[in-house]
Amino acid sequence: MSRAKKRQVVLDTETTGLNPQEGHRIIEIGCVELINRRLSKRHFHVYINPERTIDAGAIEVHGITNEFLADKPLFKDIVGEFLQFIKDAELIIHNAPFDLGFLNHELRLYDQAMGKVEDYSSVFDTLAFARKKHPGQRNSLDALCKRYGIDNSHRQLHGALLDAEILADVFLLMTGGQASLLDEDVSHTEQLATPQASLLSAQRPKLKVIACPAEELQAHEQRLQAIQKASNNCIWLREQDTSV
Repeated sequence: MSRAKKRQVVLDTETTGLNPQEGHRIIEIGCVELINRRLSKRHFHVYINPERTIDAGAIEVHGITNEFLADKPLFKDIVGEFLQFIKDAELIIHNAPFDLGFLNHELRLYDQAMGKVEDYSSVFDTLAFARKKHPGQRNSLDALCKRYGIDNSHRQLHGALLDAEILADVFLLMTGGQASLLDEDVSHTEQLATPQASLLSAQRPKLKVIACPAEELQAHEQRLQAIQKASNNCIWLREQDTSV
């Protein structure tokens, strides 16, 4: 019997300012889709005319100008497509209260009967998860990229789609990598508790063997002898003796 595919949507937004209660609006939404913890080729990306000016400080962060947004659609023009894209998925958001606050504010402005984002999708906050996993450390998206070895050098300015793509990489690494090929319906929390192993195919290409240069072998041997002289108990030399 086939199992249902697990669908997740990594989401980020850009806004005119920091607080929707002060009249600030969304100007960009970027989403990338994960199916069974693997990036699919589907994404949702749109710029939105906020019908108000953008704070100068916000422009310094994301580089999106009032002039650029002048001919872009309004939120009411894209809300249906957006909700259809996220429906029944688990939303992956960094600092979810910020993005949800803006998204739910936009939904209220459009039609209060539409409810909240949480009525359409469940939510996983990667910032809350990172704070538990790395207490007392910086857990911004940039800090997590550095911690997990993700190259974000191309991220000169914030952008919703680019940040969603980067967050997808951070999320997969931070929560245990991709799902097992043997069990595609395992959630990320289940993977953390019960990591899976997958078998390599017997038909895979042979691994390339790169011989160690003679000078490196000599340096290695000298290092082992120095350890033996200092401790009189170099276990690596003992291993060599028993393997010959």
